[in-house]
Amino acid sequence: MELNHDAIDAQLASLLRDQPPGTTANLTNFAVAYWDGQRVVYVFLDEHDYAELDEEFDLTDYLLEQWEADFAAWFAEPHYSVRPELLKWLKADA
Repeated sequence: MELNHDAIDAQLASLLRDQPPGTTANLTNFAVAYWDGQRVVYVFLDEHDYAELDEEFDLTDYLLEQWEADFAAWFAEPHYSVRPELLKWLKADA
């Protein structure tokens, strides 16, 4: 798979839509993605507690370049987590 925004978003969307609500794709040890019902959202994990969500971010060309190996590894062997705090985020946005 070519690593560009459109390809990554499309692949993540197709994988995350099939997961239960509150599920994140654990892309790196400090960043995850989730499906909000309409689009893929990227989130940094808290630097003090990598189990907690911190803030959303845009996936830029720079980040794609920096994390290319992480993304390739994730797509080769996807792994997910169910995060109760994400369910709270999703309910708050509804």
